[in-house]
Amino acid sequence: MWLAIGGGLLVAASATYAAVQLTRGGLEPPDTAGLIGLPLGVAALVAALADLRHPPAGDLAPLARGWAATLAEQVKQDQQRQWRQLIGDDTQRINLSFVLRTVPGRAAATPAELGRMFEEIPTVLDVASYYRRMSPRRLVITGEPGAGKTVLALELMLALLEGRTDEDPVPVRLSLAEWNPVIPLPERIARHLVDVYDWPTQMADELVNQHWVLPVLDGLDEMDPTTPGGSPSPVAPRALAALEALNAYQSGRAAGPLILTCRTRHYQALDTEVRLIDAAWVEIEPVTTAAACAYLRQRARDPERWRSVLHALEEDPDGLLATALSTPWRLSLAATIYARDGDPADLLRHATTGDLDEHLLARLVPAATVLYPRPRRPYSARDVHLWLARLATHLSAPSPAPGTPDGAGPGARSDMVLHQLWLLAGPRRVRSADAVLTALAVLPPLALAWDSSRKGLGVLAVVAAVVAGSHAARASVDPPARVHWGRLRTKAGCRDLAYGIVLGLAFAPVFMLGFAPLPCLAFGLTLGLGAGLTRAIGREPSMAAQPREVVRNDLLRGLVVGLAFVLGFLVWAGREVGFLAGLTIGILYGLVAGLAVGFTRIECEPSTTARPGGVIRSDLLRGLAAGLVAGLTVGLGWGILYASLDGLKAGLSAASGYGLAVGLMVGIGFGAPSGRRYLVFVLCSRRKLPWRLRIFLDWACTAGLLRYAGAAYQFRHRELQQWLGQHPGTPPG
Repeated sequence: MWLAIGGGLLVAASATYAAVQLTRGGLEPPDTAGLIGLPLGVAALVAALADLRHPPAGDLAPLARGWAATLAEQVKQDQQRQWRQLIGDDTQRINLSFVLRTVPGRAAATPAELGRMFEEIPTVLDVASYYRRMSPRRLVITGEPGAGKTVLALELMLALLEGRTDEDPVPVRLSLAEWNPVIPLPERIARHLVDVYDWPTQMADELVNQHWVLPVLDGLDEMDPTTPGGSPSPVAPRALAALEALNAYQSGRAAGPLILTCRTRHYQALDTEVRLIDAAWVEIEPVTTAAACAYLRQRARDPERWRSVLHALEEDPDGLLATALSTPWRLSLAATIYARDGDPADLLRHATTGDLDEHLLARLVPAATVLYPRPRRPYSARDVHLWLARLATHLSAPSPAPGTPDGAGPGARSDMVLHQLWLLAGPRRVRSADAVLTALAVLPPLALAWDSSRKGLGVLAVVAAVVAGSHAARASVDPPARVHWGRLRTKAGCRDLAYGIVLGLAFAPVFMLGFAPLPCLAFGLTLGLGAGLTRAIGREPSMAAQPREVVRNDLLRGLVVGLAFVLGFLVWAGREVGFLAGLTIGILYGLVAGLAVGFTRIECEPSTTARPGGVIRSDLLRGLAAGLVAGLTVGLGWGILYASLDGLKAGLSAASGYGLAVGLMVGIGFGAPSGRRYLVFVLCSRRKLPWRLRIFLDWACTAGLLRYAGAAYQFRHRELQQWLGQHPGTPPG
């Protein structure tokens, strides 16, 4: 939109200028031809820029098929890592079983009444085979807290990815806790591909529009707060709105395939009229006593320590302990806590399930610090508990963080996004510190102004500090941006960089209109037209574009190349000062344009998955790059100008002063808002959270206390988050 508006203004301005000059009269024929060609050249330049911003039209189905294969490999690696975290980084798996629940009204056709997570009995289907035989492929997975809904969904995803053909969509897991149902589901999926898997926006939209993505929606029960007593509320506006949106989700004329997880009580509490239609509802069954005993024997390093627990389970399969350990969450929790020390017989000394949960959760953090010690400066159990408790309390705070969907209340948030955690340290405190520190960081050029007695530089430094500080004090923070540096090593990246430099060269005459003879424009347009036509005829059309579109694109690019030849005539005209200044600014502007185009072109396929710390690091690098380029552009431009007027020493002084002022303002004040706000937040939270917060959160994921959720962190289980929020002080015992 902004390119269209700016391009229209440029074309209108050039046409107005040409009309005014023509009405004055007294021009030679070459000058008249140049004036007539001026608006045409500007229009061609704008069209070429628009062509670089948008992908060529044509049949993208073959390309999308290849993109889906790349996405499948990304998702597979990412989900395997998360699967290992959820099962406690152990090779032993609990083979969950599920049964089909009766659904009133419209339901999907299913192959059997029951199934298992993976194939163990030949007569019982594994979850992947069960899902493939459904029609339509819309599945709802429910279970009790800790029953293994997310684990079963991950197992299904990995099985589908391992057995995927070129015709199958790619399963992608999204957390429903942060979804605002007002946003259409396809848009939410595409945004997830951009944020988490680093896909360009156009490619992500194309993958979703061509139905190459199978959404796996985790945590319908996390969208709304529970009642004060902890029971699910039948009035769940966000969950009901989400189900309405999912019922409207289609793939062609059929119901769109998807997988949904929710707690059984929460799903039952919802109105039956708005439950997921055309879907099968399966519920995970409790872990049997025999399976629990087999799992504990396989996990135990010393089975003798577990003798009393195993005996109690086998003697009383319906007792309190057997009932409590019938969920994979408690079972793996008990195995983790007593993996190295402690007496497992302590599990027999609790009268209720609530007391047993309290005992297990209180011992989890100390056990994790022992099982996963940090190589240098290990964390203490007390510090880990206090830090995680503060994060859990922040998630349950009444005021949501910026970007949280409307209607998200206490208990509804589960994602910890690094650049949104700054509210934890106090909104006013962090915003004030951000403004002051940013302004101080932009002020150093003021010292150069005093030394060189340049009032203009001093004014610029003060203005830059005020502008950057005011921008840093904003309540909203732009999401972090990722930079694709690896594209510069590809042929497409080098080609786009060259195009950007050519565009910058074409802009150089704009700074020298007062020196350039008008016939140069007509010659440049003619030469560019011929060069574009020659290039269009002598090349093969690309797979993503039709021949006519190839010719049109090359003609437009040729016009841009032709404008660059205007520089040669400027040199011939003897306008060296204007040439050097315009050439420098043009080349640097072209470098910026080339980098921007090269990082966003549609041919670029991602190869990495976002991690919370990597996203912040990339945002800081983008700010550094933006500051360097802006500083070099302004510094060299002003330096050459002052050097031509006042000598080399004055040019160096102006280049360092003006370049540093603008570079600091752009790089610190505008280039990396998310990364800068995160650093200020960590500085303001020095006594509440660890200084190296990202490293601590990554360690907590390794220790099984947290887990990755795309570009965010989540507590491994909601019960752990709630328990830590209820015990913010020193851990019990």
